[in-house]
Amino acid sequence: MINLPESIKMVITDFDGIITDNCVYIDSKGEQTRKLNFKDIMAFSILKKNGYKIGIISGEENSAIKLIQEKFQIEEVHQKIRNKLEVLNSIIDKYNLSDEEFIYIGDDVNDIDALNRAKYAITVPNAVKKVLDLPHVQMTREVAGNGAFREIVDLIVK
Repeated sequence: MINLPESIKMVITDFDGIITDNCVYIDSKGEQTRKLNFKDIMAFSILKKNGYKIGIISGEENSAIKLIQEKFQIEEVHQKIRNKLEVLNSIIDKYNLSDEEFIYIGDDVNDIDALNRAKYAITVPNAVKKVLDLPHVQMTREVAGNGAFREIVDLIVK
């Protein structure tokens, strides 16, 4: 069971491996695409309608992130990021967030520093072992790309 305080104001998340199933699909034109679950897409809408701020920090750049950003007017979207901790710290400073006011969601080695920075760090069952082994990280029941993000949002927005 994931335990979060009622004081959360912002959800900051990785994208691939959290919102997506961590797979890249190649279409007939050689373009990369990703699969998104409507439960997870609805989670962005639920957060926005309830006044929460959202941040996406992704190591990759893709059109799915741009689509989500435009559709839900997401405040903070950072793509092609190598140092996620630096970006996370800048978001925390920009919005003057205390440790009780944000969560960070990630699944891979490039998320470890950000997960360690967050008091409320969350991952998915299909995360890499190094993330699963972090002592303070909480885990969703659902896997990435199959409603894990929505599971978290439903815990925040009651």
